[in-house]
Amino acid sequence: MQCKPPSSNTAPSDSEEPKTSKEEVVIAPSFNGRSWRYLGRFHDPPQAPSNPFPTTAFCGSISQRKPTSDNLPALPLTTSPTVALMRPSLSGVAASKPFTCLPCFLRTSTRNSFQRPVLTYTERTTPRLSTAQFSHSARQLHAQEAPDQTAAFNTAASLRPTTAPKPLLDIKHIRLNPDLYSQNCIDRNYKSLAEYPHKINTLFAEWQAQQKAGRALRERGNILRRRLAGPGGASRDDPREIIDEFGDMSREEILEEARKLKAGLAGIEETEGKLQAEMERLALAIPNLTSDETPRGTEPEVMSYINNHPEPEPALSDRVWRSHVHVGAELGLLDFAGAASSSGWGWYYLLDEAADLEQALISYALATATRAGWRQVSPPSVVYGHIAAACGFQPRDANGETQIYAIAQSREDAARGKPELVLAGTAEIPLAGMKADTVLDEADLPLKRVAVSRCYRAEAGARGSETKGLYRVHEFTKVEMFSWTLPDQVETEEIFDEMIDLQTEILGGLGLHCRVLEMPTADLGASATRKCDIEAFFPSRRERNDGWGEVTSASICTDYQTRRLATRLKTKEGKLVYPWTVNGTALAVPRVLAAILENGWNESEKSVLIPEVLRPWMDGREKIGPRHRMN
Repeated sequence: MQCKPPSSNTAPSDSEEPKTSKEEVVIAPSFNGRSWRYLGRFHDPPQAPSNPFPTTAFCGSISQRKPTSDNLPALPLTTSPTVALMRPSLSGVAASKPFTCLPCFLRTSTRNSFQRPVLTYTERTTPRLSTAQFSHSARQLHAQEAPDQTAAFNTAASLRPTTAPKPLLDIKHIRLNPDLYSQNCIDRNYKSLAEYPHKINTLFAEWQAQQKAGRALRERGNILRRRLAGPGGASRDDPREIIDEFGDMSREEILEEARKLKAGLAGIEETEGKLQAEMERLALAIPNLTSDETPRGTEPEVMSYINNHPEPEPALSDRVWRSHVHVGAELGLLDFAGAASSSGWGWYYLLDEAADLEQALISYALATATRAGWRQVSPPSVVYGHIAAACGFQPRDANGETQIYAIAQSREDAARGKPELVLAGTAEIPLAGMKADTVLDEADLPLKRVAVSRCYRAEAGARGSETKGLYRVHEFTKVEMFSWTLPDQVETEEIFDEMIDLQTEILGGLGLHCRVLEMPTADLGASATRKCDIEAFFPSRRERNDGWGEVTSASICTDYQTRRLATRLKTKEGKLVYPWTVNGTALAVPRVLAAILENGWNESEKSVLIPEVLRPWMDGREKIGPRHRMN
């Protein structure tokens, strides 16, 4: 392949003539291909009186020499930190080998690995390159290798990126227990996936048949190879019928038979790969098995209550004023109309004391968690789509509804196979991804992390009065706890109980009336084997679920996430196993803030009582009262 000199960041025109210079600075890639280093200067030789040898062009990324002819060699990279590559004066016959950049070297080294002719030349033309050209353009390289970008885009969209952690699923356990996994799908409201375990067994039987056929072809190939070696090449273990079949064949017939066997074996291996990929795809979609502690069905089990009920039988006249939407409007704390104009329904502005309350709630939750030994992390809000999927967050649900926001990707990036980026719906995703493709040490477990982040939820579905205001929004701030534990039920449940205790302490300190629930199978996500929610009392939601609304949750995910993220654990005995993960909400700001506004509202004073635990972060203020509102 001929290297062409680039022009800025676009492919050069065939009619463009490069400028020449007498001296050129050369920068070359290091052996790992990730950095560049100074190698010295080339000096142009005096021109020979005649030029019987072909002129060469230069590498398309930088002033590194690359012959135009495909049969000319490339100079291997040097390992020296700095080398001055000099070209000797020519007397018409001899010259040094040219330097070539890493991508061009890799393309030519394979092609010319068995033949390296000697290069001689007498004249070169050096293109002057701008600073912007001192890097390889992946766009140009892809344009050479994948001219059909539409086809490449469709292919890249359906393939797992090569940089993604390779899932290491226990498909054997699914094959041995298909009825268990099928019933689990039904119990957890994944009825469309209930046939997947049995499909995996069918695919596995087909894969075994392909394996058997492949072994037969390889056996015939080995006999053919020994037959070509000579009469003495046969083995006593070779089947007599096959030996007799090949006995009367000429050498040309044997070679033709070998070519047929090779083609047949290639087809079998391709089919095996497709069957394995399909089994993995089906296994990835199957939800985690369910804990024995989880109630079957659709009804949760009440485990305990937090604080007393503030007003078991509130007056009907108070109900409208106890909606946080009306409280926020009365005190000038919330602006939904402005957010609807700027961003759409489902977004909001927190104003004045409401914004202060948000920061106070975050600080209060972080202080409570870090005091208990949880290490704080500030995670990214943008993650790869395959990382989110490995955590159990799919871009679309079973009905095709959008669940998480994906960042638009250009056709060019998709064609190059660049992984898709999404907005994290919870800090659980980047926290879990932090240890992807990592081996943990048993002595370090449990790892306990707490993070505050912005969360983004598409929240597909119709919006009604029960979800108005801050209860169901597209973007919010949340404090999340995440832990890696030993693959042991007792130790994992200790961390799980610790999370629920912290949630109880946080919500109890805020004076909210709550109840702790053991959630049923129908309410579990794909990754959770067990899940506990805490619901707070919202006076404005009395007509729906007796006023209860979820404010926190905690889940045990066993090895569902770590197997998909290739997170492993090295035990004291040196064995590699998969740790378990546990996650829980320390505090989700919008819903807790809404509960504070509704439960702390004083109708006669037109004020909201600030919980005592938040006052250190609210300049000691006790109440949020009416104020003269300014535009």
